[in-house]
Amino acid sequence: MANTTRNKPGQEEVTITPEGAEVLDNIQVSYEKNKKRINTAIIVVVVAVGGFLGYKNFYQAPREEKASAQMYFPQKYLAADSLDKALNGDGQHKGFLNVIKKYSGTDAANLANYYAGVCYLRKGDSKNAIKYLGEFNGKGTLVEYSAMGALGDAYMNEGKTDKAVDYYVKAAGKKDDAVHAPIYLFRAGLAYEKLNKPEEAKKMYQKIRAEYPMTQEGQKVDKQLAQLGDLGE
Repeated sequence: MANTTRNKPGQEEVTITPEGAEVLDNIQVSYEKNKKRINTAIIVVVVAVGGFLGYKNFYQAPREEKASAQMYFPQKYLAADSLDKALNGDGQHKGFLNVIKKYSGTDAANLANYYAGVCYLRKGDSKNAIKYLGEFNGKGTLVEYSAMGALGDAYMNEGKTDKAVDYYVKAAGKKDDAVHAPIYLFRAGLAYEKLNKPEEAKKMYQKIRAEYPMTQEGQKVDKQLAQLGDLGE
């Protein structure tokens, strides 16, 4: 016989069939048997979530704030081309290398890798430029494509033209960037020429001529193409 439970006025009656009662009994029995494991699992999840939120809010967030604050002076030194001070600090304020070491894992430290790489590239130290630019994760940042172009320059300076051209092509991947895309396309063309790949070089120059004809590079590609046997229309 079904059991009927009457709720408060205005609520529907809930009817529990024998089958339903049996299911509920089974659930209760199963819970009682595994209560310790279930409760332990719940506690583990709660502790893990609480630990993550605590780490994020009380440890990582303050580190991000401190790291960002320490970026101010080295960025000023980089803009002024005081590269050693930008990297190592001025005795009073720390440089990019300290941010990278002390605040590893923060967004600021990630960006400091990019700036350090640029500093070393300007100093002519291509090996360290490759090291730090390689550590930089530029995905979604404003300097994502610039970092790839800088890596291309560093590899070019190291005589690793095949790697350089790969990064130049990637750096030119943002089609609506009429400032940097033609620059890196042009450098990719020159790199392909150095690799004795004239057809690939032509593709780079032709892309500039078609998409960025009014840029400085657009004014130079006809000469490059003519040297490669493409005299245009």
